[in-house]
Amino acid sequence: MAEDPLSRTPERKLSHLRASLEGDVSFPCLTTGLERYRFLHQALPELDWADVDLRCTFLGHPLRAPLLISSMTGGAEESGDLSSRQINLRLAQAAQEFGLALGIGSQRAALEHPELVHTYRVRHVAPDVLLLANLGVVQLNYGYGVSECRRAVEMIEADGLILHLNPLQEYFQSGGNLDFSGLLGKIEALCRALEVPVIVKEVGWGISAEVAKKLSQAGVMAIDVAGAGGTSFSEVERQRISDPLKLQAAETFADWGIPTAEALTAVREVLPQVPLVASGGIRSGLDVAKAVALGADLAGVARPMLSAAHESPSALKRLIEQILQELKLAMFVTGSATLSELRRPGLLIGERDRCAFP
Repeated sequence: MAEDPLSRTPERKLSHLRASLEGDVSFPCLTTGLERYRFLHQALPELDWADVDLRCTFLGHPLRAPLLISSMTGGAEESGDLSSRQINLRLAQAAQEFGLALGIGSQRAALEHPELVHTYRVRHVAPDVLLLANLGVVQLNYGYGVSECRRAVEMIEADGLILHLNPLQEYFQSGGNLDFSGLLGKIEALCRALEVPVIVKEVGWGISAEVAKKLSQAGVMAIDVAGAGGTSFSEVERQRISDPLKLQAAETFADWGIPTAEALTAVREVLPQVPLVASGGIRSGLDVAKAVALGADLAGVARPMLSAAHESPSALKRLIEQILQELKLAMFVTGSATLSELRRPGLLIGERDRCAFP
């Protein structure tokens, strides 16, 4: 008898959390592509450090920095010192303190198991945060509709809904949902019906320009390209696979995906006005600065935030302070007082251009 995927969701959440914290789940060879870019140093920035301004607006919500604490967890039963509720609360408190955006992990577990709703609720500690709910888009082919999406939003008093795309991950999951047909029309209907903005993201293999354009035409308000080069969910799932065929396939597809920098530049070219998030392997404030210069409105950070939040609130605070200081420093030594100035032509040099530094 096949296992009931509904009953396995909380356990799967816990195993994902543990694998991300304890295992090597990075891409074996593939990188984000951000390392191929360098900023043109400004020895005379004509700028006071105190005047460097990280503030921005995303989907009409003011933020103190262009940083999204990306969707990670929730719905996992507590096991020893591992608590998705505690991690989410720490992430939310940090987002509130630093004025950042926050995405919650997939809420399917809470819709199936109402006793897990409390692991996602953070609004009481983050009243001013841009808070984003989260569901897998494929669930729209497995009984979910506007009602379930609205429940996910209302459950956490969210300002928007992230729909995540994960066809490769679903293949590797035991009992994964593999019917991804006809979803674009359902996304369009959801965008028309839902009272909050819909954002679509990948889970770490990237969104192509073609897919992004279709999503925008369907009414999606923002896109997180979530490129390859950071955490690989095929590597996460490989730690749970018992099927030998899938195990071999996970190894074969270990470096699959569109690197973050490639996805970001391609999507920005075809969608010059759509709000974009760059996530997937963002590890430093310099990575954030490069992402912004390449066209991102926000940069999303996941695994480093998860590890720090699991360690302690002070570790999480130190990490965020480090990222923000590095972003500010990148702006200072490029003579960029604002994020828009960081995007000025000629400031970010790609590999092909390095022989022609002005």
